[in-house]
Amino acid sequence: MLLVGSGSINMAQRENSLSRRNAASRRSFVKGLGAAAILPALTALPRWSFAEDAAAAYANASIDWKQFAGQTIALAGAIHPWSNAITPLLPEFTKLTGITVDAEFQLETTFMGALPIRLARGSNTPDVFMFTTYGQGISAGWLEPLNHYYSQRSLTDLGWYDENDLLKTARAFPLWSDGERYAVPITSEAMTLFINKDALAARNLPVPQTFDELLATAKAVKTSEMSGIAMRAQASFNSCPPALGFVFSYGGAMIKDNKAAFASPEAIAAVEMYGQLLSQAGPFGAGSYEWYHVLDDFLQGRTAMAIDSSNFATDISNPAKSRVAGQAGFATFPHLEGRAPVPFMSHWQACINSKSRNKRPAFLFLLWATSKPTSLRTAAAGLATTRVSAWSSEGFKRAFGAEAAEAALTNLQDADVDRAKAILFHPKSNLILDAFMIGVNEVVNGAKSAKDAMIGAAEQANAAIRG
Repeated sequence: MLLVGSGSINMAQRENSLSRRNAASRRSFVKGLGAAAILPALTALPRWSFAEDAAAAYANASIDWKQFAGQTIALAGAIHPWSNAITPLLPEFTKLTGITVDAEFQLETTFMGALPIRLARGSNTPDVFMFTTYGQGISAGWLEPLNHYYSQRSLTDLGWYDENDLLKTARAFPLWSDGERYAVPITSEAMTLFINKDALAARNLPVPQTFDELLATAKAVKTSEMSGIAMRAQASFNSCPPALGFVFSYGGAMIKDNKAAFASPEAIAAVEMYGQLLSQAGPFGAGSYEWYHVLDDFLQGRTAMAIDSSNFATDISNPAKSRVAGQAGFATFPHLEGRAPVPFMSHWQACINSKSRNKRPAFLFLLWATSKPTSLRTAAAGLATTRVSAWSSEGFKRAFGAEAAEAALTNLQDADVDRAKAILFHPKSNLILDAFMIGVNEVVNGAKSAKDAMIGAAEQANAAIRG
């Protein structure tokens, strides 16, 4: 799934090594979207380009949008591509419904640290919030079950909402073991390899595909002013996504039979490679890196490669934000020789507080926020939504980049939803991932070997699981 931006880099070499992969990726792009009757959908997409057209699209729903006029809902979340895309549209939601949205978005680490404390205290606000630790939220009773809202005719027009337009992963992701839904997916993302093509071209190097090639390339391009690769390594659960992709791609898992599985030989080998990359070719202070450090280094040309969320593509390709917009490339997640890549994927989700006093207007907000017309507009701002129609729209391809979109989708296709859900939906996911990332951080900083770090991390995680 190599998807590169404008500019040139050793085209003969790149075509040699990647043409077959790219051809397969392009052939599978539409198929990979995974919704029913996709081809007709792509040829008959609604052209809601302006607010007036969107207003007409909402009017087509058999929903009384004004039924909660005068009420206020509190929305909380992380500063994130979704919050950036939805915020400018909130006044239009208020105009449509008469519902005021009191929104508060914080740095991701701050938000994710504070929200569980607030919910555990039984606060009835926020009414709606971005959420990732699904299992913890369900087991603690923080999340409102949503299935019955979908069946309320006064609140939901399922024909208009068209769940078949959702990506397969988005339809499957929020389903709990009993078929109940406690969340609505709001974004789609997978770990992606970002390339500064000029940095690789200066060394006459092709885009790496295997982990061994990634390490060799990162070491070769590292200079006193530019790291070879940047990835998250902070000792916190929020830093886990890139490292999880390494574990999965090496054949490992995070949870098996309700026990931590990352003391396995596969996971140890994966973490050892992760540590080698960052200790030998990473930036100074790599052990303190969160996603925003990774993104900033790539935008400023301080790293030749990076692995993180596909949602970074919007900023990376934006000349107003990125010094490397014209030389940025987007590639498949690396793989182990003889194995297929298994990048970590996820959908940020939005949930309703089970203690909320405004559950029905909160659900109406979620319905609006993830509907076709709203998704087309947020996609035009570069958001990787959960909708086939949005992914296929010209607005999204312009904002996100057609090649970056293809790369993201390929990584989504290569991902293992079940392995991702096994850890994300575990009731103790935060504690398990904290233990794991403490171990990863120890390896990156050279404090422990991968074997010792992962054995210790798994023991700590299992103690947390036992309670």
